[in-house]
Amino acid sequence: MDWLIWIGTVVTLAGLAALIWCILGVNRARKSGLPDTELRARLQRAVSLNLAALLLSALGLMMVVVGIMLA
Repeated sequence: MDWLIWIGTVVTLAGLAALIWCILGVNRARKSGLPDTELRARLQRAVSLNLAALLLSALGLMMVVVGIMLA
């Protein structure tokens, strides 16, 4: 089950990269001086992407744990 551990690691790292990308995007949006309505729209989109990235990293960690238990 080594392959499951490695695939889970890649999925987890992809989720973490997406989380970092969301953080950087929100910081850019805050510093850009956008009007309130446009800033809210960008932040709402960032929240949905953030939740998807969190789900991706959690699934990857689950794959790693299952791979370790089966190995």
